[in-house]
Amino acid sequence: MDFSLSEEEAQVRDWVRTFVRKEVMPLEQEVLRRERAHQPGLTHDELVELQDKAKQSGFWGVQTPEEYGGMGLSAVMSALLEAELGRSFVQFRFGGYADNILYHANDEQKQRYLLPTLSGERRSCFAITEPGAGSDARNIRTAARQDGTDWVINGEKTFITGGNEADFAMVFAVTDKEKGANGGVTCFLVDRDMGWRSEHIDTMGEWGPAALVFEDVRVPRENVLGEVGGGFALAMKWIGRGRYMLPARALGACERLVEMAIEQANNRVTFGEPIANRQAIQWMLADSAVEIEALRWLVLHAAWLVDQPGVDSRHHQSIAKLYGGVKANEIVDRVLQIHGGMGYTRELPVERWYRELRLLRIYEGTDEIQRRTIARNLLKGHASVSGTLG
Repeated sequence: MDFSLSEEEAQVRDWVRTFVRKEVMPLEQEVLRRERAHQPGLTHDELVELQDKAKQSGFWGVQTPEEYGGMGLSAVMSALLEAELGRSFVQFRFGGYADNILYHANDEQKQRYLLPTLSGERRSCFAITEPGAGSDARNIRTAARQDGTDWVINGEKTFITGGNEADFAMVFAVTDKEKGANGGVTCFLVDRDMGWRSEHIDTMGEWGPAALVFEDVRVPRENVLGEVGGGFALAMKWIGRGRYMLPARALGACERLVEMAIEQANNRVTFGEPIANRQAIQWMLADSAVEIEALRWLVLHAAWLVDQPGVDSRHHQSIAKLYGGVKANEIVDRVLQIHGGMGYTRELPVERWYRELRLLRIYEGTDEIQRRTIARNLLKGHASVSGTLG
């Protein structure tokens, strides 16, 4: 097997690594200062400015199909780039991105929603999670009833990423209770000015999700995304679009954190010698290095399977997501321990990463859901532990 990157792939990765080092990392101290003052780390204008700098070098729409002006990069390359972006906690991502299910829009909807989202003129959010329907997406209670040619939506969504900033939401609501999830849930494109509101949810991290409230929100029938009753299938396409990208970003964070720990171990002197000479410290670094290497190949293998036509990659994506969440939390804990009291302070970004990485074990499928998925695939014979690549 040849695990090496092509010359072009290596150049792409190296450009992103340089961009993160020169353009993103210098913003970290200011972002930390703002976050401690309960202000947004990056303003929308600052994010757009960074995205424009990247666009000048051709980095726009990393996963966006070339027909829409994007780069159309493979899943493997996308994972490699996401890992580079993960080396900073500044929440930067390349412009020209839209949720994958928006490509299922009809021509008129693409003009109103997809294309303006790709250009950055509009901002969206994916609204399926509810107070009683987190990982159990089949338990949706938000309902839409037909009233003439319109649909009227009532309900609440919670922990919605980007919900406070979005000007439209992809809302999943029950349209036929008797049919259940398969055939009874529909996705609607709902503009904020149609009447829904968002409420900020305060968390231990800097994620800043929202609760969305729908009270008799009237939506025209032309705003149904896909088919009436086809919402659950769209939701599964969104959820399965790239779970490997989450541990990919964590991979970059772990690499940076361990590099910080190595520097601290070499420079911190106790009882007359660097703590790097202590076996306890050496074992923490060694275990972290092994786990980072294992995570790298779990992520890239899952991404490689995504690139293979006709291959169901969800099992391996769940493995990467589970392992990445657990090990990233163990690694950041070791790094904080190596930094001692300074790691616990807000003078360093270690505690910031500590809070952020904890979320990886919860959102877009908890550890328990990933274990359930993996176990079911094994028990039903859909996957094996024999080491096959497919």
